Amino acid sequence: MDRRHLFRFLLNDNRPNPPQDTDTANEHGAVGDENVERGNWSSKIDYLLSMIGYAVGFGNVWRFPYLAYKNGGGAFLIPYSVMLALVGIPLFFLECSFGQFASLGPVAVWRAVPMLQGVGIAMMFLITMSNISYNCIVGYSLYYLFASFQSPLPWADCFSWWGADETCSRTPKETLCNLTLTDGYFEIVNITQLQENNGSCPNGSEISNPHQGPSEQYWDKAVLRRSSSMDETGEVIWYLALCLLLAWLIVGAALSKGIKSSGKVVYFTATFPYVVLTILLIRGVTLEGASKGIEFYIGSQSDFSRLADAEVWKDAATQIFFSISVGWGTLVALSSYNKFHNNCYRDTIIVCVVNCATSVFAGFVIFSILGHMAHIQDKPISEVAQSGFGLVFIAYPEALAQLPWAPLWSVSFYFMLLTLGVDTQFAGLEPVMTALQDQFPTLVQSKRLLLTAGVCSLFYLLGLLCVTQAGIYWLNLMDHYVTDWILVITALLQLIGLSWIYGTNRFIKDIEMMIGERTWLFWLWWRMCWILISPCLLVAVLIWSLTTFAPLRYGSVEYPVWSGALGWCMTIFCIMWIPIMAVVRVVQAEGPTLWQKISAACTSAPDWGPYLEQHRGERYRKKPDSTEDPNCVHLLVIPEK
Repeated sequence: MDRRHLFRFLLNDNRPNPPQDTDTANEHGAVGDENVERGNWSSKIDYLLSMIGYAVGFGNVWRFPYLAYKNGGGAFLIPYSVMLALVGIPLFFLECSFGQFASLGPVAVWRAVPMLQGVGIAMMFLITMSNISYNCIVGYSLYYLFASFQSPLPWADCFSWWGADETCSRTPKETLCNLTLTDGYFEIVNITQLQENNGSCPNGSEISNPHQGPSEQYWDKAVLRRSSSMDETGEVIWYLALCLLLAWLIVGAALSKGIKSSGKVVYFTATFPYVVLTILLIRGVTLEGASKGIEFYIGSQSDFSRLADAEVWKDAATQIFFSISVGWGTLVALSSYNKFHNNCYRDTIIVCVVNCATSVFAGFVIFSILGHMAHIQDKPISEVAQSGFGLVFIAYPEALAQLPWAPLWSVSFYFMLLTLGVDTQFAGLEPVMTALQDQFPTLVQSKRLLLTAGVCSLFYLLGLLCVTQAGIYWLNLMDHYVTDWILVITALLQLIGLSWIYGTNRFIKDIEMMIGERTWLFWLWWRMCWILISPCLLVAVLIWSLTTFAPLRYGSVEYPVWSGALGWCMTIFCIMWIPIMAVVRVVQAEGPTLWQKISAACTSAPDWGPYLEQHRGERYRKKPDSTEDPNCVHLLVIPEK
């Protein structure tokens, strides 16, 4: 098989039935759409790149490498791979199949189990809050990108023009000694001076010498202009507000024509990060001390004894869960634009493997350069390795500033972060637009540009709170209280709804309508994961997260009491729609008894099934299964002769 045919084999669909209506053009002029009303991806590559761009984001760069070295180095790949197989891939396959089968967004798709429609609504509020905060981080990346076009880099030293004070120093300041003199006065003495004169500092008289590196102080003072606590909101930082505006303009322009425009933009935004990561890796491994950093990340420092620690497995499950982005509703929304006979199983394997491989690859890039920084500063790697904001806006900028041609590497790194962020944001906004399209199809199709502009403008205004002087505290609060808890709950309810209520056998038949029949041995693994293994692991992660919950902090700053109450209110606001909609559906259901009403609310709506009549077959018939609810309607396609 030559390369051209191999490429087509990997990307094209294996359709059990021939495509229909491939020459139909919709009102926007798109030719080849199977679903003329909603539209389809222009090509399989558009979809795959959009899914990869969504799954591969900031977390692959700033979270996975830190977790790997923290939890045993190379040994961490074992629980990481196990959790990928037991939780990540099964959930990813479930969501992609669910959206593709019905060609509906994360709210309307719950016609399958009307009682759980609140899960889709919870996802909408969850992704809305995430869109607001995530694009602020894209705005930070834009600011650092613009600041990188300077030589020397502004955070390379303690420059007074951006507000560096006396606590700023490129080298750590030594501890001082408070000596009491005979006349009652005291003297502040450097410990080194005492040691040179064979003296020592009396116990209890040590005074810590306040110190911040230039990159840390630049982040706090020049970029964030951070207030002392969340109680002090301060003013809107005008340059961050402009960067945030530019970020939303980029997202809005890419989504102006829906998947037809965003599917083309991701050709660049989803592939360019790999080019930059490769260049940075080549540069990183040639630096002195790089081998020490890589060894610390995943080499001989691997500690297999850590596999007996439950915390390591919890971190692996959490990282997999957030890394492949299940539970947000985005996978359902993006897959809903696939053609009906698209091979969603193959897509699942490709996207999940690429995403996790990217995390491992990014770790080599990060730690090769951090190893060089540790070598220059004569520090252990553990003192320079950080996670989250501390890595990409403090530790890594400091490392880049120490390289020859520092502005070039800094521009490359932050442009890579920008592309990682915006293609995730493209996909993150799509569930909102898809939910609106399902509810108001005519309005969205005729006013797509205006509606996109309105949604982006609203999110921008809401995001201004995150670019105030207390903005970083708000970002941290939303991330801690919203994404951590709700994602696990929505994913768990998806599994329960489709496996235990809708019925695993029925769901498998739906998937086989799209990708063709598979053997019982093929489905055995997915049955085990969907029914038992994945739900149990999600429950364990949820319980562990609740039992290990700690008060929120940002560095050394403690959050006020009211912020915790507000955080729980945000959590409750998102998930309260699940019981509310369940009660509403039960009340609306027909039946003389409560149990019959609940049973009716769990039964699929009459219009549930494939979006297009051509995929529904000539007729349907009921086929009760003794292992499932007899009210379940099984859709059986009887092909035309």
